[in-house]
Amino acid sequence: MTSGVVRLALRRAIGEVRYVGVVRPRRASGLVAEVYRQLERDFGMLAPPVALHSVAPPVLAAAWLMLRESLVADGTVSRSDKEVVAASVSEGNACPYCVEVHGMALGALGSPGDAAAIEHGDYAGIAEEDTRALALWARGDGSLPAGVPAEAAAELTAVAVVFHYLNRMVNIFLGPSPLPPAVPDSARPKVRAVLGHFLKPGPAPRAGAALDLLPRSFVDGPSWALPGTAVGEAFARAADAVAGAAEGSVSPGVRDVVVRELKAWDGRPPGLSRSWVDAAVAEVAEADRPAARFALLTVKAAYQIDEPTVADVLSGQTDGRGLVELAAWASLTAATELGGRLHRPAGDERG
Repeated sequence: MTSGVVRLALRRAIGEVRYVGVVRPRRASGLVAEVYRQLERDFGMLAPPVALHSVAPPVLAAAWLMLRESLVADGTVSRSDKEVVAASVSEGNACPYCVEVHGMALGALGSPGDAAAIEHGDYAGIAEEDTRALALWARGDGSLPAGVPAEAAAELTAVAVVFHYLNRMVNIFLGPSPLPPAVPDSARPKVRAVLGHFLKPGPAPRAGAALDLLPRSFVDGPSWALPGTAVGEAFARAADAVAGAAEGSVSPGVRDVVVRELKAWDGRPPGLSRSWVDAAVAEVAEADRPAARFALLTVKAAYQIDEPTVADVLSGQTDGRGLVELAAWASLTAATELGGRLHRPAGDERG
């Protein structure tokens, strides 16, 4: 009874998505309906961070495929270690929504102390040395623990990449917490405990079972993925889907300025000032400046995107679907670059 009530509440939580109208489960059809079905079956709920993509079905499938094959599906890495990476990347990206969700999942798996330490940025508070090293690596502040096999390193990198992606999308389209704003502060610990129990992962589903959601890719997967793995194929297919969607949503001028700024970026938060954005978009055609500003903020500081920034984009030729496609392209471009920097083959010396 309790799980049914929680499941219903989580379905209703998609109403908290900002700026775009999410496809409701009862109205879903085709690819959207199939992703929703798999999402509830394999992840346990209709997660708003995935459902927010539903106005752009191929991008929805891409987001789910990356999340499923990295975090959810069976592999060589424990779900607990994957949740450490998910929470740590999210904390580094200032995404409190994802920190809370994956902290609850980590706590439900038996590590509430580690979850609390990550949530508060207190990595010294993680007692186990390898777990602490893993969390710091995910945040970009260290190396993987010694002896991590190449397949495990690829899986952990996949989790880091998908959360660099999702953190940006969540910071734009969702609020700071998965709990509804109406929940009073006094009740939040109890609600979090119930939700955390519900979020406890069950048996991992078979890897690769969702690949048919998107067409096969004819290009190599990301550099960090091992050839012939479900993870590599999932990310290759997802990249194709997002790139295909972006053909109609991202102008060459926007692409050029984002790629240039990203290559020169050290990955650290740029601070509260937006002067760097103004300087960058000054070189872009005037008609492209709202989209360029939105995309650059998505890459470097998605938590700074506000209603006026979004309104500027939507006031032009872009609708809700185009907004999601633009955000997804910028988010995945950033995640791919940061993931490539993060990954090191097993056995490499690291500074």
